[in-house]
Amino acid sequence: MDWSAATWWWIASGALIAAELTTGTFYLLMLALGLGAAALAAHAGLGFSAQLLAAALVGGGAVIAWHLRRLRQPPATPAGANRDVNLDIGERVHVSEWQTDGSATVHYRGAQWSVRYAGDGAPAPGEHVIHAIDGSRLLLVR
Repeated sequence: MDWSAATWWWIASGALIAAELTTGTFYLLMLALGLGAAALAAHAGLGFSAQLLAAALVGGGAVIAWHLRRLRQPPATPAGANRDVNLDIGERVHVSEWQTDGSATVHYRGAQWSVRYAGDGAPAPGEHVIHAIDGSRLLLVR
C-alpha cells in the first residue's frame, strides 16, 4: 500500500488532535490545523516545501493569534470570588457583633459560618455582602 504525502499529514494531524484530547493543550489543536493545511496543499499537488510552508504559516499563525487573543482577555477571577463557581458570592448576611480581630459568626443557609471582614475601614454590625469564600470562611464587605 502506497500512501500519499497527504495521508501522512492527515495522520500527523489526527495524532496531534489525540494528544490535545489527552493533555487539554489547545495550542496542539492550532498546530493540527496547520498540519491539515499541509494535507490540503498536498492534495492540491504542491511540493513538499510548499506543504511545510503551509503547515508553518497556518499552524504558527493560529498559535500566535490564539496567544494574542488570550493576552487581551482580563485575568480570570479566582474561584473563591467567582459567582459562576460559587453562588454564595453576592448574597447578604446580617452580622450582629464583630470581634476585635475582624471576625464574627453568622447564621447563613441553616448553619453557623465563620466570617471575616474584607472591606475598608472598621467593620460595623449590620447587613454585609459575601465578597469571597476562603476555605470555610466567608469574606464580607459592606
